[in-house]
Amino acid sequence: MSIIRYDPLREAMQQMRHQLFHHQQFEQPFEETENTGGAWSPLVDVFENSEGITLKVELPEVDANDVDIQLEGNALTMRGERKLENVDQREGYHRIERSYGSFARRFTLPSTVETGNVTAQSRDGVLRIFLPKKAETKPRQIKVQAESNLGAQGKQKQ
Repeated sequence: MSIIRYDPLREAMQQMRHQLFHHQQFEQPFEETENTGGAWSPLVDVFENSEGITLKVELPEVDANDVDIQLEGNALTMRGERKLENVDQREGYHRIERSYGSFARRFTLPSTVETGNVTAQSRDGVLRIFLPKKAETKPRQIKVQAESNLGAQGKQKQ
């Protein structure tokens, strides 16, 4: 294992490079309008299927009761705080790399989301927010009738 010196400029450049290429390659089901402030920002995976859109938010050591999720119009906002244990014993720490403090993330939802039925569950440090699609935007299967079936029915009637 090698020791690498922390370089905030290098890390910022890597993050900007990731955002640049990530947004150009993939069409986002909805966009993050802004990081609404806070000391840190939890990582979020977003995926979509025929039923809806799911957000998986990494929130280790954050109590689910301390997370506030608000839905206003077509904007979803998450707020919360991760607190450092034993703040009074901070001088005993040799290194603190994880971020602590408040966080906030805000996303603009597409018009296909049924905002009245949004659900959220927390398990093992991961918050799952499910945004169901409106019934009229869900794909439907249409059965195609073959001409051979229609022709066979016509011959039997003759």
